[in-house]
Amino acid sequence: MNDIFDQRRCELGEGAFWHPQRQQFFWFDIVNNLLLSREGDKPLEWAFDENVSAAGWLSTDELLIAGESGLSSFNLVSGKRGSVAAFPHDPSLRSNDGRADPYGGFWIGTMGKRSEQEAGAIWRYWRGEFRIVFDKISITNAICFDAERSLAYFSDTRLKKIWRVRLDEQGWPSGEPDLFVDLTEAGLNPDGAVIDAAGNLWSAQWGGRRVACYAWEGGEEIAAEYFEATRISCPAFGGADMQSLFATSACQGMSVEAREAEPLAGMTFERKHAVRGVSEPQVILG
Repeated sequence: MNDIFDQRRCELGEGAFWHPQRQQFFWFDIVNNLLLSREGDKPLEWAFDENVSAAGWLSTDELLIAGESGLSSFNLVSGKRGSVAAFPHDPSLRSNDGRADPYGGFWIGTMGKRSEQEAGAIWRYWRGEFRIVFDKISITNAICFDAERSLAYFSDTRLKKIWRVRLDEQGWPSGEPDLFVDLTEAGLNPDGAVIDAAGNLWSAQWGGRRVACYAWEGGEEIAAEYFEATRISCPAFGGADMQSLFATSACQGMSVEAREAEPLAGMTFERKHAVRGVSEPQVILG
């Protein structure tokens, strides 16, 4: 039980995110429309009127929130929400995985609410421009960036593959993505991901009970952290020394019997002193 950061059971925990100015960890329960956090022993939550799934930080008290309608600013103190950029209206879609990039932009993936084949895309918001960078993705995940500001990573969980692509001097994709990790033969499902200080990618693996680390050069598996939940969904590094590995999980798709057999499913974990991570970059609007 030492790994449990929060005992609330999320239906679909996602969007693991460390706010460096607040020294505070945030995450989402997507299908229950909740943003979650803690202040010491005090659990916190904010309810929304749509699915919300990922965030970046704008200031100490303000986040950029990705929801099914698009991107919005959200003040943690006042609860005020303001529209930033809208997706084309499509009630069959929602946002999924996303992160701020090193250039002050924000990447967010969409997907079908029923995981429809190739219904999703990856969007980037930067300096007032909001456009698709990759399309025809079924389950968008693993959006993250290296500290050198040169690479972006993403996955289609359904295809069990993670790609990476070079970035230009403004943070837009340059050229075609290269296959980084192929988990088809292993039967593993790459979900959310994050990069550590050495440039290696840590991939949450839905159904695999773990977050696995892949070397930045070559993509070989070099480490793994296991948790007491089957559906591990999204990792993030945080803590005062950036050496805690946080991981969200989910109950979605589990039968009543399976939920009873796996009492920690849906809880949020913290593995301390796993490895040093990279701090979340700031989103710059304008």
